[in-house]
Amino acid sequence: MPHLTDPRILVDASTRDDAAVYQLTPDRAIVATVDFFTPIVDDAYDFGRIAAANAFSDVYAMGGTPLLALNLVGWPRDTLPYELLGEVLRGGADIAKEAGAFVLGGHSVDDPEPKYGMVAIGEVHPNRIVTLARARAGDALVLTKPIGTGILSTALKRDLATAADIAPAVKSMTTLNAGAARAMRATGGGVHAATDVTGFGLLGHLHNMLTASGVSAEIDAAAVPLLPKAVELAERGAIPGGTKRNREALSPQVTFAPAVAEAIRVLLFDAQTSGGLLIAVDNDRANTLLGALEREGTPAAARIGRLTRGVPGAITVS
Repeated sequence: MPHLTDPRILVDASTRDDAAVYQLTPDRAIVATVDFFTPIVDDAYDFGRIAAANAFSDVYAMGGTPLLALNLVGWPRDTLPYELLGEVLRGGADIAKEAGAFVLGGHSVDDPEPKYGMVAIGEVHPNRIVTLARARAGDALVLTKPIGTGILSTALKRDLATAADIAPAVKSMTTLNAGAARAMRATGGGVHAATDVTGFGLLGHLHNMLTASGVSAEIDAAAVPLLPKAVELAERGAIPGGTKRNREALSPQVTFAPAVAEAIRVLLFDAQTSGGLLIAVDNDRANTLLGALEREGTPAAARIGRLTRGVPGAITVS
């Protein structure tokens, strides 16, 4: 990526943040992000909903509010009917409506494998941007959704799980992080950093935060919320390639206590789709955040660890 120094660029790709932020006026900035992927569930409508919620998640992670979206579509026009694509787009539109955003167009190409996602645009006050780089030693770490979506969706593809088995994952993936974003604002400035947990897994996204902020972390594995059947299916080998790559890349930075079970270790690296927000909050404001998350009804509201002084990026899991 080119190195850019324009003062209007408040956040770019160099920090590994979830979205770009561009300042328009002293009190307004645009949040811009893009995400798309191949189907991870069988139902076309749910696929559209998941993809849209995943795209808007990056806006919420930056402390922003969604405004609009553009569809991105790859579709095998000769093998899958357009009616099925209509269901995908209907799912995306319904999530956008729930987010208070408008779908204003998009682009499609003929593609052997179906793909769907969105360019999502939001806004945020320049003084209220939430980034990866401001976490502090002593902060509590809070997670707002359970993990395991990669394991469950892989199990579905391998006929190791049924649609009923992955229903809790679908519910989590189609839940917007809007409530979590509102809860962050309710702490009155207590939130120092946040990111959404997606393809790099819980530990991968945490590592990015730690590196950007110059701190290390301690995680309590027993406190991390997990989706039903995630442990069982991990033990049966339903492990996505992305999860394996995450583990290979991050293992030098992660120290596990011997008592942490192998399936739990896999899940902490599991590549997520439309995961929750991982939030670094002032320890004195942690209970305020947890209470706000519970009032918002987020899929989880779990205090999973803390940030410490130490080697930047290092993670200890007990």
